Amino acid sequence: MTDKILVLDFGSQYTQLIARRLRELFVYCEIYPYNQIPELSIDIKGIILSGSPCSVNEKDAPMIDLDSLLAFCPVLGICYGAQLLAKVYGGTVSRSDHREYGRAMMQLGSSNNDLFNGLNLESQVWMSHGDTIVSLPSNAHIIAHTTAIPIAAFSMVGGFPVYGIQFHPEVYHSTEGAVLLKNFAYTICGCLGDWTPGHFIDETIQSIRNTVGNDTVILGLSGGVDSSVAALLLHKAIGKKLHCIFIDNGLLRKNEFESVQKVYSQLDLNVTGIDATQQFYTALKGLSDPEAKRKAIGRVFIDVFQVESLKIPNANWLAQGTIYPDVIESVSVNGPSATIKSHHNVGGLPEKMNLKIIEPLRSLFKDEVRRVGDALGLPQEILNRHPFPGPGLSIRILGDISAEKVCLLQEADSIYIQKLHEHGWYDKIWQAGAILLPIRSVGVMGDERTYEQVIALRAVSSTDGMTADWVHLPYEILSDISNTIINKVKGINRVVYDISSKPPATIEWE
Repeated sequence: MTDKILVLDFGSQYTQLIARRLRELFVYCEIYPYNQIPELSIDIKGIILSGSPCSVNEKDAPMIDLDSLLAFCPVLGICYGAQLLAKVYGGTVSRSDHREYGRAMMQLGSSNNDLFNGLNLESQVWMSHGDTIVSLPSNAHIIAHTTAIPIAAFSMVGGFPVYGIQFHPEVYHSTEGAVLLKNFAYTICGCLGDWTPGHFIDETIQSIRNTVGNDTVILGLSGGVDSSVAALLLHKAIGKKLHCIFIDNGLLRKNEFESVQKVYSQLDLNVTGIDATQQFYTALKGLSDPEAKRKAIGRVFIDVFQVESLKIPNANWLAQGTIYPDVIESVSVNGPSATIKSHHNVGGLPEKMNLKIIEPLRSLFKDEVRRVGDALGLPQEILNRHPFPGPGLSIRILGDISAEKVCLLQEADSIYIQKLHEHGWYDKIWQAGAILLPIRSVGVMGDERTYEQVIALRAVSSTDGMTADWVHLPYEILSDISNTIINKVKGINRVVYDISSKPPATIEWE
């Protein structure tokens, strides 16, 4: 049984960063909305209360039963979490004279406490709050301050250790935040720090065997990292009882259907390849709305998948490559992390498919999936592939879909990706792709007027896709890519580069 820490989400923009920082320390953790707290079990070694856009003094401020948590294990309150601890147990939280946001220098009252062990007496932290703790409960005392606020951190005596901090240790700008979180997880909570790829693989393989038994499992492969790692895990657990289906929807990258199948055959996976291109094109005909295109693709995929799955005897399980950000983004409660969009891997399947779901990667962030894939021996050509949208090129062709448009985009996209490899930039980028815009522009080629399509190039840097920034590709590389696309892809006479970050934009255009 793996030690874990619960992170209770009160709506902070930084909640997922708390989980990521703990995972980087090889400590397993799970995020739950404050109003959906799971049953407390012996593997829970500590609880962290996140920040929030709310004020504890608001009429409908998020509240929880703190008594039961404090009686169970150590607790760390961050920002709103700290203010909640202070207010509930008799302290005072008031609107600050000035909103403290950004970098601040924290001075320790004493280095003689477990939370600050190893920190410098003065340390840079990141503040983001409008309220401030004015007075503490009678059983609490100050352990740190800044020049602006007298109570930057406090501890409460009696029972399990309880700490409150009004800064964000999970943010990069808190220079010793990782040390603080490590102290809480290792020293205060007693976590072993055994959340490693090897440990995850062993535990997951055993869990798969216990869950599936002698049944057959079907997995829809996409050629991406998530489904490929899920396939390898299942293959190690149940061998040939795993049947993989790889559907060509006609919206993959150039030659991707053939090249990916070749890699899968080298891994000894049991894969059936299905060319359903025309079925998808027929369903997409005349559709321009992004959501309509997604739904049409999902509907045809399920239909094709169901036909193929009925050919496999004793198939009672459907495996999916759901990962943790999919799960988090698909949870919406009153306040915490609002749902951004629905995910194709979350929410179940039509009842007519009559299959139970197994999701071996459900607890992993994207970078953790890659580490597990590396430990399983997944070839680098798939392991290091950029994320690719489930609906494929259909959402990189703005407007309606046709075979001609797909071919045009495939050619431009192929040149783009090839050039990134040639210039040594592909592995520096989180995700890159070309987008076919629904406009034409005037150009001149060979002294003749042209009126042709426009391609937009997108390249972003990210850790897990939750936030992203545009990549500052050198001008000479962009020039090479643009010239090659315009010269080699008939029908394209203009190339532009997208310099939007997420947020406010999204990585994909649709």
